[in-house]
Amino acid sequence: MDRVCVINVVGLTARLLADAPAIRSLAGNPSRDALAAGGKNFMPWTSPLPAVTCTSQATMLTGLAPRDHGVVGNGWYYRETQEIRFWQQARSLVQGPAFYDGFETAKMFWWFNQSSTARYSCTPKPHYGCDGSKVFDVLDHTECDLTARHGAFPFFTFWGPGAGLPCSRWIAEATATVMREKQPQIALAYLPHLDYDFQRFPDHDPARVAEVDQCVQTILSAADDIGAQVVIVSEYGLVPANRPIHINRILRQAGWLSVRNGPFGEVLMPGESKAFAVADHQLAHVYVNDPGSVAAVRRELESAPGIDGVFEPGELELDHPRSGELIALADRDAWFTYYYWNDDALAPDFARTVDIHRKPGYDPCELFMTSKARMAGRLLQKKLGMRYKMDVIPLDATLVRGSHGLHPDPIDGPIVIGPSDKHPLPADMRGFADYVRSLLRGR
Repeated sequence: MDRVCVINVVGLTARLLADAPAIRSLAGNPSRDALAAGGKNFMPWTSPLPAVTCTSQATMLTGLAPRDHGVVGNGWYYRETQEIRFWQQARSLVQGPAFYDGFETAKMFWWFNQSSTARYSCTPKPHYGCDGSKVFDVLDHTECDLTARHGAFPFFTFWGPGAGLPCSRWIAEATATVMREKQPQIALAYLPHLDYDFQRFPDHDPARVAEVDQCVQTILSAADDIGAQVVIVSEYGLVPANRPIHINRILRQAGWLSVRNGPFGEVLMPGESKAFAVADHQLAHVYVNDPGSVAAVRRELESAPGIDGVFEPGELELDHPRSGELIALADRDAWFTYYYWNDDALAPDFARTVDIHRKPGYDPCELFMTSKARMAGRLLQKKLGMRYKMDVIPLDATLVRGSHGLHPDPIDGPIVIGPSDKHPLPADMRGFADYVRSLLRGR
């Protein structure tokens, strides 16, 4: 049985290969003319819709479309409890077997890591106190005592205004440790570095690509030591996007969305709304609680500037009970906010904080801060033991300059790099599970 190491370099595209020598060498050092078409050891491939982390990873792991594995986005509406929940980690949410089931696997920061069949795993998992406090930590099931050996995981660089290189470097070094000590049949590593600045800025700085390439090199060295074949994948490619579309404000203006005002600002009431949207980058699930309003909601959204089209879920392979009654896709240079308030003075208190689980939609503004002085003041309050809230996130959606979720041109979309002599590279993420199983079996 052969060993396989899969490195997920988030945001990697064919266009960026020129600035990643370690990755480029695995791809056979393709010429610039060959990048968009692919080559012997690399290929642009098709993601599901939405082209986002949770949906893409679930498709890669199972070989199923979202209509079958049920992961219809990074989050969705739970009709039974009338809650919108994002970034859930439970393996049980993925409805289908994963290609690593039955193999000794080290799963390092790939999603759906809690209670998976992976023999070794590490995933972000804070501790929550009854007073609302939070202590950052990881759930380490590697038997390698990673925080003692590599220091505390730099959680503030994994997401938020300080998101950057240290978290990817930590994951790469920890992955190398686990691979050398445990020598698993499958190693899965997740490197998010390109995701951050490529949403903050319209231009893709080659320095960011070179930095993640060094992280990849750290894992490649360990793979070489244990004789593992290496496969590199990406989930999506980020494209310039500078037009925020406030889809929930459109629905509110039409009289379909309901809120409750209170001491902490306005709160969306999904169960009492005739229609509302769960925004996820460039795709939004539109839940319509009033069946008689579906056609009217569709007409309203189709006429809104910045919305490229509105579809029934089955048209996009999203016909699963978790999906909305309608799916909205943004224009290529636009993206959907979750904002539902019309006056920033009435915004909920969590809107100005990093709060990925409470917000009823994805918020890339969490990558920015209002000011360093405000951040320093809040940190001082924390240090002194005072009550505080880390309300340093701006409500200016025009700050965001990049997004994903659609199918861009091949040169700006996700890619797969790997051995292809005996095992053709898959052109679609649904073929990845079979591809990895073939590598493991050596035929």
